[in-house]
Amino acid sequence: MAQVKQGDRVSVHYTGRLEDGTVFDSSRDREPLTFEVGAGQVIPGFEEAVVGLDVGGSTTQSIEPEQAYGERNPNMVVEVPRHQISGGTEPAVGQQLQVHLQGGQTIPAIITEVTDETVTIDANHPLAGQTLIFDIEVVSVD
Repeated sequence: MAQVKQGDRVSVHYTGRLEDGTVFDSSRDREPLTFEVGAGQVIPGFEEAVVGLDVGGSTTQSIEPEQAYGERNPNMVVEVPRHQISGGTEPAVGQQLQVHLQGGQTIPAIITEVTDETVTIDANHPLAGQTLIFDIEVVSVD
């Protein structure tokens, strides 16, 4: 059997959890995740975890924030005047938004606080700053 190497297209089943055991994602009840190793389609630590595995091989990897979604960046948490939030609905904690940046790019963000005057928006990835633990099983290698 061929071992997974850079450039291979692999399909894997995985379960991702936080250090406290909370499962944040799993492919076990759906189709396996398919990606090209080295193409940057998944977080770096996940790619590294599959290199060297055979079909049917499995591993459990703890991935530090630097190899996952990075550390939380306090500059990505901003407070804006409430009237700047558009969309026709009342802003609410937990609501997801698309923030439009200069140059036309948009990034996802979540509302973390709402007052009468302001809305606090966090554009950090929800898993930023977290160590992630993945159970990974290689289903196929092309």
